[in-house]
Amino acid sequence: MAEKLPPPLLSTAPLTPGLYVVATPIGNLRDITLRALDVLAAADLVLAEDTRVTGKLLAAYGLSARLQRYDEHAAAQARPKVLAALAEGKRVALVSDAGTPLISDPGFRLVREAVAQGANVVPIPGASAAITALSVAGLPTDRFLFAGFPPPKSAARKAFFAELAPIRASLVFYEGASRLGASLADMAAVFGPREAVVARELTKLYETLTRGPLDQLAANPAMQAPKGELVVLVAPGAEVAATAADADAALTEALTRVGPAEAASEVAQALGLSRRDLYRRALELKGAR
Repeated sequence: MAEKLPPPLLSTAPLTPGLYVVATPIGNLRDITLRALDVLAAADLVLAEDTRVTGKLLAAYGLSARLQRYDEHAAAQARPKVLAALAEGKRVALVSDAGTPLISDPGFRLVREAVAQGANVVPIPGASAAITALSVAGLPTDRFLFAGFPPPKSAARKAFFAELAPIRASLVFYEGASRLGASLADMAAVFGPREAVVARELTKLYETLTRGPLDQLAANPAMQAPKGELVVLVAPGAEVAATAADADAALTEALTRVGPAEAASEVAQALGLSRRDLYRRALELKGAR
């Protein structure tokens, strides 16, 4: 039975026509926003990844809506009818099972085609597992990359991680419980002993965050096949000082676009090297061309 929550104070303002991309709770039903409830209550149609899951959310707040399945299997068939409804001035809400739609969930093509036909597309912000995990991980947040789900097979997964290894940012992944242990082992093999966090069941009763170097997490029996929804976060790698060859390569590329002075400034900022030295080298490279 769905959890029963107090009835919300719904807005009486009319909902304008358009496609509303509505974030829903990732676990705790009280993480829904009042604005999201306004939209779900007034929408002519609610597109749901799983109508049963969304139905429980609506029932918890005493709401009813016309629900239609919209997942990766049903999207191609449903999309033309949804676009036609938008053209007629209908109010359509798009939700996923949990979190913000389109973040490793269906909806990209619908949003793109709705924009292309001139429909009003409105974000209704709220919960996102990736951002929720990042906010409490204790890893750098000034720059991060959400990489979604790694490939299921080890060889492809290692190649995927190898592409991400040079990126100077915290990395955020989603992973299935049955593959967590193998995925952590591949991360440790590619990234080395970087600091990492496994966030499980965020906002739910058994929410846990396990921190440590990747090799230790990979060896932890509790990480082999835990239950629940998972986010894995990996710290940026150690910064490596740029070499003379790196500087020459960057200057050579920059000189194809800008003059020596601007090229030196651009590369100095990117690589943390002396602008004066880079300017001299840029002049040498330009003279040799």
